[in-house]
Amino acid sequence: MKKITVIGTGYVGLVSGTCFSEIGHQVICCDIDQNKIEQLKQMKMPIYEPGLEDLVRKNVHDGRLTFTSDVSVAIQHSEIIFIAVGTPMSETGEADLTYVKAAAKMIGENLNDYKIVVTKSTVPVGTSRIVRQIISKHAFTSVSFDVASNPEFLREGSAISDCMNMDRAVIGASSDMAAKIIEEIHEPFHTKVLITDLESAEMIKYAANAFLATKISFINAIANVCELVGGDIVKVAEGMGLDSRIGNKFLRAGIGYGGSCFPKDTLALHHLARVAGYDFSIIQSVIDTNDKQKTIVIDKLLKALGDVEGNAISVLGLTFKPNTDDLRYAPSLSIIPILLNKGAKVKVFDPIALDGVKRYFGASVTYHDDVYDALHDSDACLVLTEWEEIVGLDLDKAKSIMKEPIIIDGRNCFDLEIMNSRGFHYQSIGRPAVGEERIGNLAVTN
Repeated sequence: MKKITVIGTGYVGLVSGTCFSEIGHQVICCDIDQNKIEQLKQMKMPIYEPGLEDLVRKNVHDGRLTFTSDVSVAIQHSEIIFIAVGTPMSETGEADLTYVKAAAKMIGENLNDYKIVVTKSTVPVGTSRIVRQIISKHAFTSVSFDVASNPEFLREGSAISDCMNMDRAVIGASSDMAAKIIEEIHEPFHTKVLITDLESAEMIKYAANAFLATKISFINAIANVCELVGGDIVKVAEGMGLDSRIGNKFLRAGIGYGGSCFPKDTLALHHLARVAGYDFSIIQSVIDTNDKQKTIVIDKLLKALGDVEGNAISVLGLTFKPNTDDLRYAPSLSIIPILLNKGAKVKVFDPIALDGVKRYFGASVTYHDDVYDALHDSDACLVLTEWEEIVGLDLDKAKSIMKEPIIIDGRNCFDLEIMNSRGFHYQSIGRPAVGEERIGNLAVTN
């Protein structure tokens, strides 16, 4: 059992710290945000993540997990310190290391015995070396320490499962001893461990996320071609996925990626390559394709309605993916302003993120925590997130309460034959449109 401090109680820090306590380590999660710490002490989670609150409660009750805003004391009482603070995107696209550097400074000022300082945040190559320099500069004693890089690979919505059943742990370290210790604390996870140098560990996270983003943008581009030539992207993706060299993951067409990782990490990698003197044109194409994909549902909506001014448009799903309250780079934040600018009356539904989205749109849209309330008297509906409440819609009920049976589905939630048999005008991504009927004064055909 090790004494571990995690600096930062955001998504990565809170999940990682909780899971380390679950496998038996003594963990202090600390943050300079006193309000967040007080909320955590009252078992109020700052993020929505299935299973997190229960696991936090369990380990707090068992005495393995504590929270504090006294970062100095937490550092002094630990053997291993994980830096899990935010690295937001700057105006140039590079990762902003302000919080990482501040954490390193605090560690240096409170270095009272040997510790291993591990960067958990997603950071540019070379950051661990910077962390070492800052700690050394601010240390008041000659106490030795090591630095390591241990990037996270958590998916929002399944982070607890991803951590407790992690498929690999990447460890870059400044010494063999530090690498061995970090490997040992991962043993209860029964995972594959790759030990490498600091720079390679830092690059692995960026490379992995950029590759997955590339798969998403590629399949979305293929979906757009399918619509032009008459293919069905679902079958195309299924056939591609049967190739063991490709695999079937991240081949689901839609309206692009969002969230805290892919948008930020692709831009950061592109910036890193540019600074190093390499024209990473593939990544630029991935970014451009994703930006364009977000608003493709608007084109489909205008094709169906002709004009949205004065029309009631339901937007179902606001987060970038289901089972999270994360709105960062969510397609809804790009799509809703376009609808408002075109004069639409926007009605939104999301089971988790309504409070969060109010900060963006205020009274300019109407908010519904019931999906059928959001659909009532709507001229059309846009599906942006595949929440269970949306995928499981009672389609007959939905049709009966909508003014016009028009659904533009950015996540391919529904079967084409079923939508056709229910009498919907239904357009999705990379599949044929269904519903031969006249809507308003506009002829719509398959």
